[in-house]
Amino acid sequence: MSANLNRRAFLKNAGTTALAGAVASGVPVSIASTNDKTANTTSKYDLDAIYNRVGTDCYKWDSQIEKFGRENLAVPMGVADMDFKGAPCITKALARRIEHENYGYLDIPDSYNDSIIDWNRTRYGLNVESDWLLNANGVNPAILSALRAFAPPGSKVIVQPPTYSAFYGTIKRAQCLSDENPLTLVNGRYEIDFEDLERRCADPLCKAIILCNPQNPTGNCWSLRDQTTVGEICTNHGVIVLSDEIHCDFVNRGHRYVPYASIDDEALVRNSVTFKSTSKSFNLSATKCAYLFSSNPDHITQIRETGHNGSVNTLGIVASQAAYEEGAGWLDEVIAYIDGNMQYAADFITSNVPLIDFVKPQGTYLAWLDTSRLQERIGAEESAIEANKTRDPDTPELVASQMVGRYLLENAGVYLNDGIHYGVGGSGCTRMNLATSRKLVELALNNLASALQKA
Repeated sequence: MSANLNRRAFLKNAGTTALAGAVASGVPVSIASTNDKTANTTSKYDLDAIYNRVGTDCYKWDSQIEKFGRENLAVPMGVADMDFKGAPCITKALARRIEHENYGYLDIPDSYNDSIIDWNRTRYGLNVESDWLLNANGVNPAILSALRAFAPPGSKVIVQPPTYSAFYGTIKRAQCLSDENPLTLVNGRYEIDFEDLERRCADPLCKAIILCNPQNPTGNCWSLRDQTTVGEICTNHGVIVLSDEIHCDFVNRGHRYVPYASIDDEALVRNSVTFKSTSKSFNLSATKCAYLFSSNPDHITQIRETGHNGSVNTLGIVASQAAYEEGAGWLDEVIAYIDGNMQYAADFITSNVPLIDFVKPQGTYLAWLDTSRLQERIGAEESAIEANKTRDPDTPELVASQMVGRYLLENAGVYLNDGIHYGVGGSGCTRMNLATSRKLVELALNNLASALQKA
């Protein structure tokens, strides 16, 4: 026990030092003050404050410090959770529940389902009925349940890369095969290749598609026309649409999230299941609480009867209900703040980081950076070849995009997610999480600019 406490104290002190800018020699560091032009003077919540998460067994911070060393890491910008202090209404609700010092089996209250129904109706005009809902301990486990219900082992499941890396593992656990319908890049924005999608859906082995909206990592908010076309193709071929909408509450200025379940054609909607959670919107991933719904009662019955685990965390229910009932104001400020971070990053990269290309996404808090020119500039392919000559034979071969990640970590102290994990089209790209203090965004971008001036 004392060893663990000492470790936490060490990391806590290390984190305070790192946040103050004391990193290894050769790693440029500066924490600039927030640009007054982007600051919201009417904010109720101080989102600029750097909320120190180091020493709390935080995967985003502590695991990266342990892996790379505190002296090498200025700021991790990879793992998809937020660094903001949580919504006060959630903390208060959890505190009230903890006052009752018993944590036995939970009889989920009707008010929890009501909060889901009210949230979707109020924010998106979406009608969800209570008997359409199933609880889950996460969106990925819920998608796994749906795959087991609708996609027999050996069947194909379509994904649209570059896409969320965990989809591949979920499909594999369902004993199915991933079938990639790659997105096409047109003038910096990704589009769905409908002709290719039609060909893949025509395969009798194809049973489902995982549609991600807003899309992780590209940031697309799929339009009503896009989703209707996907729905028509899939429904005509008997392919069920599994719509992962976990990022739905994060939409940047000038864009709109359209729920798949809002499509006008009821036949298309009935050939679908939607998956949502408060875990992204309110940073509640630790509470293991999500839900799925479908207007098709046969789908709900089939998922339930094929072994779906609807068990959820008691405190997750409490936190999620509080978030949906009282957290809208907090979330609205967070969304606006992240939009400001996105615009700041787009402007800064255009002006100061010529080796990286970035188009502000329509949704999510994730920036998808094209680092292919940087990859070429630093000779990443040649570096990977050299590194593979001395690598441990029990480890996977290194590739060029990984060398870019190494370069940015060693020269800028910034950790990003390697795009190679997101399937076809991911190589030559990296994913950057901008759901953090503007001060840390500025730190990361200034470090990147300084490092790339030497490339």
